[in-house]
Amino acid sequence: MARGRGSASGGALAAALLIIVGLLVVATSAPLAEASASHIVGDAYGGWKFNVDRWAKGRTFRAGDQLVFNYNRAVHDVAVVDAAAYRSCVVPRGARVLRSGRDKVRLGRGTHYFVCTVPGHCQAGMKIAVRAV
Repeated sequence: MARGRGSASGGALAAALLIIVGLLVVATSAPLAEASASHIVGDAYGGWKFNVDRWAKGRTFRAGDQLVFNYNRAVHDVAVVDAAAYRSCVVPRGARVLRSGRDKVRLGRGTHYFVCTVPGHCQAGMKIAVRAV
């Protein structure tokens, strides 16, 4: 018996369409990756130094963004603290303290607090609170 003309190519066309539809479903259901941003702390204020506490105001931070702290490591540092330590400028024992002078911190969702541990520096505004959404 003879086959109808084009019957073999009809099956190939159907298979190709199935593959294309499958790829479209996968491509549209995958979450869109947002590029993370890098923020130089105190950029317009001259880096991580006194009175930098107003730097974050009005800025938008997202989970995955990176904060870059540039400072003179001979006279400053950066401590990752909680809200109470941020408000009181009293760094608890065991807090993570960064001292490289070029520290980078990746933000997760939520509010993050950073202070300088050198006596008097936090009180002089060398602290920031950043909320990442």
